[in-house]
Amino acid sequence: MTVGLFVPCYVDQFYPQAGIATLELLEKLGVTVVYPERQTCCGQPMANSGFSHLTAGCDDLFIESFREFEYVVVPSGSCSLHLKDHLHSKTNPEEARKLRSRVFELVEFLTDVLQVKRLDARFPYKVGLHQSCHGLRGLHLSQMSELVAPPFSKPEQLLGLVEGIELISLDRVDECCGFGGTFCVFEEAVSAKMGKDRVADHMRNGAEYITGADLSCLMHMEGILKRQKSNLKVIHIAEILNSKISNDVIKERY
Repeated sequence: MTVGLFVPCYVDQFYPQAGIATLELLEKLGVTVVYPERQTCCGQPMANSGFSHLTAGCDDLFIESFREFEYVVVPSGSCSLHLKDHLHSKTNPEEARKLRSRVFELVEFLTDVLQVKRLDARFPYKVGLHQSCHGLRGLHLSQMSELVAPPFSKPEQLLGLVEGIELISLDRVDECCGFGGTFCVFEEAVSAKMGKDRVADHMRNGAEYITGADLSCLMHMEGILKRQKSNLKVIHIAEILNSKISNDVIKERY
């Protein structure tokens, strides 16, 4: 199986280790990964700010870069959802429609397409799982707590395959961190307070790391943790699923 790897711009610029971990993890699972070098932003920041008419260049470049792949894998819930719902093209409308259905967030791809049942990974830490809003309510990676329905969690399913990990229980399992893309700019005070509440839940329950499928949320919480001079760290789920390095090396990297 050959997939196209789309690495969102903020991952590329601020957390390249998550993109590398995604590549290595997929290759360990027998997937041939191609990284189209001309790829750039998916256009989500502009669209979320009300300027979707300015995303045409991003849309057409994405189609040009990934039209040949049966699957496009993205280590980001928000970017995945944007592409699934909003990838359009005036010049290639049919190609855009077809490509939208071939975009998969990483956790979604591992559970739904590859149906991973075993991982050679070790991460001996207490970990809190952050359920980002895009992944939870858009991609349905986990069951929403407000619904009277059988619970499930695709990220927990994968993390349960990792040796040594201890997933902690949170008081509020799927509360928003307050990031919300441009929301954190236009509603700074509200966003910061929500983020403080979110990290406090993890700290209160003894987490050593916060993980999730959306680095934008993790970046928001990381900023709060650094200002609080906290020892609690954030780490993308791909890095845990790909982790076989020693305890000391992990601590040095974060």
